[in-house]
Amino acid sequence: MPFWLCEKRRRQRTSPMMRFDPRFWTVNFPRPMMASVVSSGPDSLRADAVFYKGDDLAGLIWESEDQWDHPLLAYETNRDYRRLTLRFRWRSHGLMPLDAVNGPTLTLSGRDAEGNLRSWYVRLWNYAVGTPEDAEITLKFSELDGGFLLPAEADPVYAGDIDRMFLSLVPPAYTGVAADLETPAEGWVELSGISCDGAGVMLQTGEVLLPEHRFKMATGYDDGYNQTPERLLRQIHALGYREVINHYVGMSHYFRLEPLDGAYYVSLEGGVLNTPCAAWHRDFAARAKEMGYELIFSLSYELLDSHCWNDWKQRAENGDPALTGWVPPSTLLSPAHAGAMGYLQSVARAFVAIQTGAGLPVKFQIGEPWWWIMPDGRICLYDDAAQSAFGDQLVSISQMAGTKTDAQKAMLDRAGELLANSTEAMCAAVKDAAGQGGAETHLLVYLPTVMDPAAPEAMRANVPLAWAAPAFDVLQLEDYDWVTKGDHGSTGRAVALMSARLGYAPDQQHYFAGFVLAPQDRLQWRSIAEAAERALARDAAQCFIWALPQVARDGFTLFETAQEADGMQSFDDVIFPLEIGREAMATAEFSTNIVTTLSGHEQRNSSWSDARLSYDVGPGVRSEEELSRLLAFFRARRGPAIGFRFEDPFDFSSHGMTDEPAMSDQFLGLGDGVRTVFPLVKHYGDAAQIRRITRPRTGSIRVALEGERTDDWALVDFGSIEFATAPPVGARVTAGFYFDVPVRFGEDRLEVSRATFGAGDIPSVPLIELKEVP
Repeated sequence: MPFWLCEKRRRQRTSPMMRFDPRFWTVNFPRPMMASVVSSGPDSLRADAVFYKGDDLAGLIWESEDQWDHPLLAYETNRDYRRLTLRFRWRSHGLMPLDAVNGPTLTLSGRDAEGNLRSWYVRLWNYAVGTPEDAEITLKFSELDGGFLLPAEADPVYAGDIDRMFLSLVPPAYTGVAADLETPAEGWVELSGISCDGAGVMLQTGEVLLPEHRFKMATGYDDGYNQTPERLLRQIHALGYREVINHYVGMSHYFRLEPLDGAYYVSLEGGVLNTPCAAWHRDFAARAKEMGYELIFSLSYELLDSHCWNDWKQRAENGDPALTGWVPPSTLLSPAHAGAMGYLQSVARAFVAIQTGAGLPVKFQIGEPWWWIMPDGRICLYDDAAQSAFGDQLVSISQMAGTKTDAQKAMLDRAGELLANSTEAMCAAVKDAAGQGGAETHLLVYLPTVMDPAAPEAMRANVPLAWAAPAFDVLQLEDYDWVTKGDHGSTGRAVALMSARLGYAPDQQHYFAGFVLAPQDRLQWRSIAEAAERALARDAAQCFIWALPQVARDGFTLFETAQEADGMQSFDDVIFPLEIGREAMATAEFSTNIVTTLSGHEQRNSSWSDARLSYDVGPGVRSEEELSRLLAFFRARRGPAIGFRFEDPFDFSSHGMTDEPAMSDQFLGLGDGVRTVFPLVKHYGDAAQIRRITRPRTGSIRVALEGERTDDWALVDFGSIEFATAPPVGARVTAGFYFDVPVRFGEDRLEVSRATFGAGDIPSVPLIELKEVP
């Protein structure tokens, strides 16, 4: 599957947009408060916030450099505001008013005329006409002054090198002291009639629209809460993703909180979802519906640890809470705790109400419900609620690896029952909230944990048989730890085992391909793209790319040819007629740029790492019968449209050029205990030029590990060997084989004359090698 990691826009299409476009503002804030922003019109936006402490402060932000969009879609960077005038109407409620001491302040961060880092603090009230909660604001940047009282405290702004504008929002009871407010304070602000004039008012922004492809997008609120839904959906649509979006509602930004002993815990007081989250998701759902998308809302058993009630947490035998590796960490809710599960059901109902309110079909995913297994192998089955549920089946399981006693197996089976009961209750709540329209339920399973070969009994607890079809409508599978390591063999085996255990057919399965955690690992996208293509090859109903923030950060751009999308065959796995091909003329070609200096010396640059072969099979045509066969073969391939196999008469073996192959002929690589796929290659000469072999002859392949023959492998696409079990660390992998060359006809026309052919005039029939892998 072709893809591009785009670092910056080059010659792609752009269009002008007004600077300060409402779609591209963001919010930022400290915990525990929450805030969101939505674009409410072409020239307006609204930000909602909920405050819990006396020093809570949110920022409504415009950045001069686009930090969030895919490079093909980002707006241009322009830090010069000197000739601009920004106007908007300010309306607010529940916030510190414009005329207050701690009222809304515009912080401009950048550099002064000498290039020194500076910030200026502009009191909006100084540039307002109207009331403290409803005013027209005019900011002429060439005449802007920081300072509270003007002109006495004026601090002239240099607007020629601005990085960011940060508009502060605080509650009316703001004190700057980290003490609990008497009650949570909700507020909002609307900026409407946003306009800008002056030199540099327009910014070029990417207007790329990639063709629709077969892959879908997965994203989440915890990663996109700071951006407007319109901005996110614009990217998804422009990058070719259509039909359905899998949206994880997150584990850290949707809840309401209540204070207790200096901490804040999730609460249903006043409602289920906090107001900023609810406003954001209503806008997201409405816009998705308008653009033709369906939404799968996803809710997991994961919750930010600092806001989770202590008795809700899964715990190891010594009482340690189940904690993930995220910073700050999240915890896992106990399926045995009625309060925790009841809370999740309330959350699910709230999000279903948003789907139905937008006129969307209800599609709901229960994401990775499991009993947490710690990195050291301890399983978290020992919270008070779980211990009570186990009763006399409670035993010690200090380590999930290895075999288990009958008593331990019985306890794990009981854990699976508790987990299945909790997901059944969640599905029931979703369907009840959906009403007569019904709901499509999805189960997301993370394969590397629940199917760890070192802990075979973990499936008893984390893949209960009660999940078997038709408990859910769709089984969704994810395995990013394997994929990012290139361990596609483990994926294939686990998918087959999971399908057999739970009984979901391929057309009842979705696959999640991703994700790249750190930008320095962006080359992992190659393995992710391969995993996504494999998922569709095994007929998975949908394949989701996980997730949008990493796609945008790394510039991951999918391309899909028409043949891939509509099933047209681009290669026929047939051999060119041997008796004609044996008389072919062969040419090996490199592409080399040669520059000759004035002194006569040369500088040479080789553009290709491997030779490209071409052939002329015309000399092999000796009779009208062979000419007839050639014409029929040419028509069947539609000229150069469809490739095919060709036996190079001079080089078709791993052993020398034409000798019988042996299993030790070609070195494929060293095992590392993880990698299962090894491409077939052939080495040439002392310089060890390496040629990829993509069309081996299946029955001829012999494979060895450390010189010993092995049959624990299968031939997969494009001439790669995939082992059922990863070769151990340091094991030499070798192979021998016969192979063909993938080629196509070199021209759209095949010219031949009966008169001249009979006189010995041999037609020219060029063939050109196909490079099938990067």
